[in-house]
Amino acid sequence: MVKKRAARLFLISGRVQGVGYRAFAVNAARGIGVVGWARNLADGRVEVHAIGTAEQLEELEACLRSGPRFADVQSVEVSEAPASGMREFSIRS
Repeated sequence: MVKKRAARLFLISGRVQGVGYRAFAVNAARGIGVVGWARNLADGRVEVHAIGTAEQLEELEACLRSGPRFADVQSVEVSEAPASGMREFSIRS
């Protein structure tokens, strides 16, 4: 049985720019099998759009809440997002 795919948008706040957070998100997502993208926002947050099964998205969310070694994640806002036909996980500028 094929599991239904969903999409979520994560907005991560704290010290998340200049610490390798987007690269961390790419590695975590690819390891979990999620597609989508990560980008820095002008207000200092990182935005992650991810598509995968509910279980994969929950696993990714746990990774995003911890972040890379030098990050200090203060909060992660999660909302539903439209799914698109992305084929990989990448960094957007």
